[in-house]
Amino acid sequence: MAKKALITGITGQDGSYLTELLLEKDYEVYGIIRRSSSFNTQRIDHIYRDPHEKGARLHLVYGDLTDGSCISKVLNDVGPDEVYNLGAQSHVYVSFENPLYTAQVDALGTLRILEAIRMMAKDRRPKFYQAGSSEMFGKVQQVPQNEKTPFYPRSPYGCAKVYSHWQTLNYREAYELFACNGILFNHESPRRGQTFVTRKITRAATRIKMGLQEKVYLGNLDALRDWGYAPDYVEAMWLILQQDKPDDYVIATGENHTVREFLEEVFAYLDLDWNKYVTVDQRYFRPAEVDLLLGDSAKAKKKLGWEPKVKFRDLVRIMVDSDLQLAGEERIVKDHSEKQK
Repeated sequence: MAKKALITGITGQDGSYLTELLLEKDYEVYGIIRRSSSFNTQRIDHIYRDPHEKGARLHLVYGDLTDGSCISKVLNDVGPDEVYNLGAQSHVYVSFENPLYTAQVDALGTLRILEAIRMMAKDRRPKFYQAGSSEMFGKVQQVPQNEKTPFYPRSPYGCAKVYSHWQTLNYREAYELFACNGILFNHESPRRGQTFVTRKITRAATRIKMGLQEKVYLGNLDALRDWGYAPDYVEAMWLILQQDKPDDYVIATGENHTVREFLEEVFAYLDLDWNKYVTVDQRYFRPAEVDLLLGDSAKAKKKLGWEPKVKFRDLVRIMVDSDLQLAGEERIVKDHSEKQK
């Protein structure tokens, strides 16, 4: 009988890649989506079929991490073997603008799931994966950062993720839940949201190359980040829940690069001089900066057998190639529109 997985945040970057991975492994996948006036399922539209169609293994159910009774109902109705909590208000800058909403979803949302699992019969309790973040380390206390590094979050988002981390660990120890934390460092892809700095850069650079845009405005170019490839990272999520005992793991490449280096790599690949097109804008600086993130995933390598497959330069090129195609399509539409005038 196929395993069942329940994913919050299924319409996001990680949710879509995790869905593909689980379907390849013959899971039946259920994804929680919020009710809204418009659909936001473009990242999974290519794999979603009518759930009433024979053989369909991806099902979307309505729910919201701010509604505990709803989460409990979904868990009991679906009866999953595994739960992946990827749902979040995941933009650090936005968390400064909307700290209360960020806490409701990213912190208390996790607690609502954990409590709903605790209330289930012991033989029905699913394994639980909590999506942690390198932003929990914030003002780093050691370099590189591993599972023993103290947290020092520097944003409402980071604080909310720290809360979720400790609640997950607490429920594991207090109630013997199979509950795990994955502390994932930055991971990118062509499906990354366009307001995140890496995708903002690749989207802008390719539009500049196609004559569709003149400038891109960015914040701190000196911030150091450990960037990996999202499909590699969702494999780590799955591996974490396949272990005999629940535990917490740092998932990272062990390399870091500045935003400036990312810029240089992107624009050089497009044969452009980034200095001509990039303007530093103070509006995009955070109230409290996180200057350096570098992960040590030795534990994941040893216990999970996990290592990142895609290196920094290849990641950049994957993203640029995808956005170049998108910009090319946009250019065709614009040229056609101008001819019609």
